[in-house]
Amino acid sequence: MKRDPMDHKGLIREAYHIDGIGPPECRSIFLDWALSLPHDTDQAQAIGAMLERYGQDAPEHPMTRVLQDGLASAGPARRRGGWRARDRDPKS
Repeated sequence: MKRDPMDHKGLIREAYHIDGIGPPECRSIFLDWALSLPHDTDQAQAIGAMLERYGQDAPEHPMTRVLQDGLASAGPARRRGGWRARDRDPKS
């Protein structure tokens, strides 16, 4: 099976195959998946791709709901962490 660049660990795919999985487990898997995305990935686009790929066939699955919630709260891409040259005090 070819690796999915939006789910390179297969976390979302596997969540949909776990019998009896509940919302807490799905949220934990989602967090692991989201944190493993490359830093320049558009999170809303990645979540949308996962919903399109898996959610359409399983609308009642708890992972579908978690993805929908994630998509609703995904904000625009922004810079994460690190210092910026302009934050440095030039006198230090």
